[in-house]
Formats: sequence, C-alpha cells, structure tokens
Amino acid sequence: MRIEILGVGCPKCRKTGDLIEETLKKIGVEAEIVHVTDLDEIIQRGVMMTPAVVVDGIIKVEGKIPTEAQIRQWLKK
Repeated sequence: MRIEILGVGCPKCRKTGDLIEETLKKIGVEAEIVHVTDLDEIIQRGVMMTPAVVVDGIIKVEGKIPTEAQIRQWLKK
C-alpha cells in the first residue's frame, strides 16, 4: 500500500502525516508513506486544496485533516 500526503509542509499537512503514521502503528498495517511537497506536482494531480491524501493512486481526502476513523476505512481495503 502506498500513501501519499500532498502538501507544502504546513501544520495541517504535518498533522495529517502524523495521524496516518499513528493509525498505521495502532492497527499494525505497513505502508509506504510518501510526502509530496512540490506544488507543481500537486496541481498536476488535480489537487487544489491541501492537505490531500492519496492511497494507491486514489484521492481520499482534500483540503482537510482526515479523522482516524476515515484512515482506518482506507486501510481496510
């Protein structure tokens, strides 16, 4: 599983990354986490608001910090 966190490094982007890492540890799932900070790449992917989270190529959330419950749902699939 590949999880990409798209954002230029703002506090919300860092919080999103921390929350995803904590949730992965809690449920014992391993995933590759990639931080995409290049604004041009973020825009090319069609993301207009950060933070955004992409799981295996699918945008799961954009413009807000996901909840732990949302993250758990993504990781189940």
